[in-house]
Amino acid sequence: MTEVPFPDAQVHFGVFFQGVNHSTIWSDPSSGSQIDFESFRRVATTAERGLFDAFFLGEGLRLREQDGQLLDTDIAGRPDAITQLAALAGLTRRIGLVATQNATYNEPADLARRLASLDVLSGGRAGWNVVTTDNAWTGENFRKGGFLDHALRYERAAEFLSLAREIWDGWSDTEIRTVERDSAHFRVAIRPTVPRSAQGHPVIFQAGVSPAGRDFAAAQAEVIFSPFGTHFDPALEFANDIRARLVAAGRPADDIRILPGTQIVLADNAAEVEDKRRWVLEQQITGATALSLAGQVWGRDLSHLDPDGPLPAEDPEPSPISSTRGAQRDGQDRGVVVAQWRALADSKRLTLRQVAIETTARFGFAGTPGQVADELTRWVRHGASHGFNITPYKVPTGLDEIVDLLIPELQDRGSYRTGYSGTTLREHLGLRPPLTRR
Repeated sequence: MTEVPFPDAQVHFGVFFQGVNHSTIWSDPSSGSQIDFESFRRVATTAERGLFDAFFLGEGLRLREQDGQLLDTDIAGRPDAITQLAALAGLTRRIGLVATQNATYNEPADLARRLASLDVLSGGRAGWNVVTTDNAWTGENFRKGGFLDHALRYERAAEFLSLAREIWDGWSDTEIRTVERDSAHFRVAIRPTVPRSAQGHPVIFQAGVSPAGRDFAAAQAEVIFSPFGTHFDPALEFANDIRARLVAAGRPADDIRILPGTQIVLADNAAEVEDKRRWVLEQQITGATALSLAGQVWGRDLSHLDPDGPLPAEDPEPSPISSTRGAQRDGQDRGVVVAQWRALADSKRLTLRQVAIETTARFGFAGTPGQVADELTRWVRHGASHGFNITPYKVPTGLDEIVDLLIPELQDRGSYRTGYSGTTLREHLGLRPPLTRR
């Protein structure tokens, strides 16, 4: 029998409320608005009823585009995360509230103050997902534009986070000190205006997959997101790599919680699982979305084609794939990607829409509640993750079946909490004190 390395590990859940996206089944009658506060309230309170660790919001400083045009196939709109979470802090009592905030286009004094305010107002439940941005369409919002390359973005982010931590530590039990910094990125003299919360600092989240991103996480983060939320082996490889980088950075191997993003679809019995999984995929990637995705690959407007017909016969534009839609295929050679799509279509006899589904969707887990509970338990007890950051496929009702059907199965297996044991996000995650306060 294979030894189970973490036999008592429990599954941790966060929920990712997406803003701009095409993965929510927005056409379903039970789906609500992505910008209506009632949707935020319903998802957050359902997650808290299910004893989730955190409610997580992404950031969109600009609506998503393709070739200079707004993507009308996406759900559009993403209110400011900290504003939404501050409102939710008054309607929840335990669940963590995590805001994605940009270290490229914000400034430390302002952002550290707003995050500390959320942390104090919520009783120590705030988290900060640190991201960087260099795409031109976001940079156009700001005076300096897309002014940092990849390596410099992480350099600035590391110094930004270091400065934010100094600001949070600047208000101690005995004094309020001035924090000064004079460097290539920042020249500031700051006196903090907000005391520390019950958890010391907001919990630091990060979502790096590149070597630079992984090193940044190992040096700075307390929770890391990843796209490895479908297949066990790559998830375990990623988790082992993060543990090794933590040790190399002088930290304990268990100093980060690893929560890959995933989607969960539950069916009443095994015979219905595949039908429901396919239904979700086909509702997420509609015909219009499939043509938009193919248009990104071909570099031209394909809206006149039949999405349930063959791939375009013409060759793609010679330029690299544009980054204006997002990061999935940034800069890839169109000819190479088109050849891959055509080979897949020929080998499996797929339509354009079916190829778009096959090449775009990162699915997650599908099964009966018992089957999925067994698999999630296997992941955490064999070290592939500490849990999952779930993206519901419907808003605001998408968590209902997880809370009502899956979580009781996990609790029956002893792999999910039966109540919150603390009041702060740091306590929910079982984290040590902040790095600068150990």
